[in-house]
Amino acid sequence: MRRVTSPSPSFADALLAELAREPDGVSLPRLCKRLDVRMSVLLRELAWLGDDSIGGESGPGWVRVERRGELDIAVLTDRGRNHAP
Repeated sequence: MRRVTSPSPSFADALLAELAREPDGVSLPRLCKRLDVRMSVLLRELAWLGDDSIGGESGPGWVRVERRGELDIAVLTDRGRNHAP
């Protein structure tokens, strides 16, 4: 059985800080470029910080991903704004 591990606190802080600077959200490709990570890493982190259930536990709901036209946009939720560095 694979153990579910939590995300890196420093990466989570960097992601929340980027989203806090952009109240209307940021496209996922742009976030990857700013944070210098692959899309798979970003998507995993967004899942951890969103409200998806992982390992039977719901996430904190700090971020959400919205579809706007052809772009996926990451947005900081009100709850996330309280936790952004």
